[in-house]
Amino acid sequence: MGIKKVKPTTPGRRQAVFDDFSDITKSKPEKSLVIIKKQRGGRNSSGKITVRHRGGGVKRYVRIVDFKRDKYDIPAKVTAIEYDPNRGARLALLTYADGEKRYIVAPLEVKVGQTIVSSLKNVDIKAGNSMPVKYIPAGVPVNCVELRPGQGAKIARGAGDLITVMGVEDKYAQLKMPSGEIRLISKDCLCTIGQVSNPDKRHIKIGMAGRQRKLGIRPTVRGTAMNPNDHPHGGGEGKQSIGMKHPKTKWGKPALGVKTRNKKNRSNKMIIKRRSKGRR
Repeated sequence: MGIKKVKPTTPGRRQAVFDDFSDITKSKPEKSLVIIKKQRGGRNSSGKITVRHRGGGVKRYVRIVDFKRDKYDIPAKVTAIEYDPNRGARLALLTYADGEKRYIVAPLEVKVGQTIVSSLKNVDIKAGNSMPVKYIPAGVPVNCVELRPGQGAKIARGAGDLITVMGVEDKYAQLKMPSGEIRLISKDCLCTIGQVSNPDKRHIKIGMAGRQRKLGIRPTVRGTAMNPNDHPHGGGEGKQSIGMKHPKTKWGKPALGVKTRNKKNRSNKMIIKRRSKGRR
């Protein structure tokens, strides 16, 4: 797991930083755990584009990942660490004692040949083990945390993510999120010990437009480069600044740093401290 630079034979390769894939132990996915990913080009079920700048890209399979970790008290051996084109983190292929195979998001310290377990009871504080938050000592990093018991992991699933357990009190556990936010969740929510794998992903630089197109990301045009009928920022003679009190989206809504969280969100009462300054 690391990054590498290559010989600067072109301007794009001079800027690019690549993943070296040194931690990958298996090149092809498990056939029983993949499905074909349909290309939607940013369109919803009605055919309307709801996410712009999507389309094309290399064909890929979706790996079926076990976010619930509901095979309790059955030891599983880590058979392989695999690459997943749909996420920055690595996947660990588990083979359970009864022969079943499942994928999980691989924690950083998990190695091939290691045995891990998921339980509703207190088990060893070892990377890859899964248990309720109420059994985790304060200061231990965790990932793939549920927001409601039995719902499946919802937070801290990205490359290099970790959540720090601050403590457990009454029915709730205090967690410090990757953003700096401190919030409460039920102490019965499952979590996985350790930091998510591939923390070096944040250092990777795409370098050139062709790599973005292979990822399925199409070009993005600046609003200031458009005409007034296409974007609120458009128009003017020559290069113009936005020229407004605040930036707007293409549809006239406030943009760039505007808080978008609903003030009446039911989970607001679970947030003890908002995320750090400069983030929303």
